[in-house]
Amino acid sequence: MQRPLRKRSVLALSLGTTLLMSACGSSDSGSVDTSAVDRAVAVTIEAPAADSAPPIAPAETDSDTEQASGLLGSYTLMDEEFGTMTTVTVDGDTRTIVSNALPDHETGEFPNDGNPNTISEQDASYEYPSVPTYVGAATFAMTPGVAVNGVKFEPATAETVTCASGETLRVEALQDVYNLGLDFNNAHVQPTGEYHYHGISELLADAYATDEDLVHVGFAADGYLMYFSKSDAYASGYALSADARSGTNCVGSGALRGADVAIDGTTPDGTYTSDWEWSDANGDLDECNGVEIDGEYAYVITDAYPYVGRCLNGEFTARGPGAGGAPPGAGGPPPGGPPPGGEPADAPSQG
Repeated sequence: MQRPLRKRSVLALSLGTTLLMSACGSSDSGSVDTSAVDRAVAVTIEAPAADSAPPIAPAETDSDTEQASGLLGSYTLMDEEFGTMTTVTVDGDTRTIVSNALPDHETGEFPNDGNPNTISEQDASYEYPSVPTYVGAATFAMTPGVAVNGVKFEPATAETVTCASGETLRVEALQDVYNLGLDFNNAHVQPTGEYHYHGISELLADAYATDEDLVHVGFAADGYLMYFSKSDAYASGYALSADARSGTNCVGSGALRGADVAIDGTTPDGTYTSDWEWSDANGDLDECNGVEIDGEYAYVITDAYPYVGRCLNGEFTARGPGAGGAPPGAGGPPPGGPPPGGEPADAPSQG
């Protein structure tokens, strides 16, 4: 069954004015019929403090990235229907995101057969640069960014298969072998109760879409913007490895419940992170799913692996297990360990 979409077109009047997000389903115009506005959802764009740098604004062109300007400054997002409360404050060179991590759209049912956890409010806070610095280091990030609605992107999982011969294979969230309980938003819930995305949510992308191809869906931890291309205009540089897997006497962790897993000699099919290899000859995006758009570096969330990039090319403060190491596909899968918040010893892990 097709899920209901809540279209959100931002009606920009002036700084300091409350902006209402339209609930109508039309996508053919950027204008808003105020008679159809869902007044339970409001976004406030705040003027920066006098001693603060102005919000980053795209160049005055007709580029795809121009549509993101409404969410580049300070704003507050409140959605009474879903309980969302997110405040983004840009002060000088810092963007602070404070959120209860409840999405502003429908979710699947939790707990479910693959995920035993219940969504709950969080006390999440992130400080990202508002003026990013590109270094090109391709450094692994457990949480590479946060969506504009305050829900984090955390594409890697906590589930692994460990072999007596020394190999550790990280299980992918978006695969067909293991049921990790993801919903129709490519998301599920950690033991802490935190809902998080492993890929693009159609409801998220639709809610913030405009007539342009690129949808501004998030902020990366290094300060660059995260987009989704409605036309799938940017091809991932990853492809499945042609080499058979190796590993003997292998056992699954967490949600795999210690099951014996046959690895040695099997064919990479996308079940594990190490099944994938990146090459600049394969697509448009670098190994972090980044690309220069209209003279500005940005990340693109794709429908193909890696979905959400697992590494960052700008300066950032590494957080989470394994953060700061080599990116998956370049130096192997991220190190083992549960996601931030820990993992109950007697319960399946959910990354």
